[in-house]
Amino acid sequence: MKLAILKERLAGETRVAASPDTVKKFKGLGLDVAVEAGAGAAARVSDADFSAAGATIAPDSAAALSDADIVLSVRAPDAMQIAQMKKGAVLAALLAPYTDKDTPAKLAARGVDGFAMELLPRISRAQAMDVLSSQANLAGYKAVIDAAAQFGRAMPMMMTAAGTIAPARVLVMGVGVAGLQAIATARRLGAIVSATDVRPATKEQVESLGATFVAVMDEEFKNAQTAAGYAKPMSEEYQKKQAALIAETIRKQDIVITTALIPGRKAPVLVSEEMVKTMKPGSVIVDLAAEQGGNCPLTKAGEVYEIHGVTLMGYTNLPGRLAVDASSLYARNLFNFVSLIVDKKTGALALNWEDEIVKGAGLTRGGEIVHPSLKG
Repeated sequence: MKLAILKERLAGETRVAASPDTVKKFKGLGLDVAVEAGAGAAARVSDADFSAAGATIAPDSAAALSDADIVLSVRAPDAMQIAQMKKGAVLAALLAPYTDKDTPAKLAARGVDGFAMELLPRISRAQAMDVLSSQANLAGYKAVIDAAAQFGRAMPMMMTAAGTIAPARVLVMGVGVAGLQAIATARRLGAIVSATDVRPATKEQVESLGATFVAVMDEEFKNAQTAAGYAKPMSEEYQKKQAALIAETIRKQDIVITTALIPGRKAPVLVSEEMVKTMKPGSVIVDLAAEQGGNCPLTKAGEVYEIHGVTLMGYTNLPGRLAVDASSLYARNLFNFVSLIVDKKTGALALNWEDEIVKGAGLTRGGEIVHPSLKG
């Protein structure tokens, strides 16, 4: 059975869906691996590296996809690549199903069984396949590093014979995987860090990393989380009190990192233009939600620019700015997923559509769009 690794076509995408290590593991499963020439170049993996691991280097996508039973990529293949896939092939990638409406239809029309890795259920058995977590972890780290590089001052307190330099103040908004890594990284760099989130359970996580939790700590907030761990809608009165506290907190910050994303929806606004105007000249905002409209309405996707004396950083692919490590982790996520759908004894496809992981990530099957969130 043949597995194909594609070279990314999306502008600015530096990652690759395999590593020499995972190629060896795929070979161990009994799969023949074809890698499109140049697929790993931006992630510092040469064709020679893939070849040494046992892969065949295909000169173009048509050769890589010819008779491929499994296709792996980072982003969705383009229309030409989809047309080159055979009916019944399996595709696993970040397919952005809520924003890219065309790809699911094209995959279904071609008879490709597509799996959107971002739709994997958040269960313990799927943790080793969780691409959102592996990539968000790196994004949180890189957000702090980029902010520190842009910021015109040092991050830690420094006591010198010439005087003392005060530490930078960093606010992290949203305490998911990216937010927690941002907190940890900023702390390691010596900054004074605070963080906020709508879920009260995150307070303990924030404080365990040495940061200060920012929220109006009344009874409503303490009961603002469901048994499943999701945030409850807050009253208008609470929202006003929380907004006033955040506005006052942001005014004192040197760096603000926003991480709030809601699948399938425009990113929520966390930092208004009025708040930006109150920040000190030379402050920095890193908006990790830039690709979905931004947590700040002033954010421009893919751009870094200054407004009201504040630098707004709207990079749309922060993991791709750490392409070597991001690719390595993503490749392992994909290998773990493929291991689930390949019979280890025969090396043949063994898709169990009753498995909650397969069903959860399944986007198209047998010529139809099957994911419940996209049907109808």
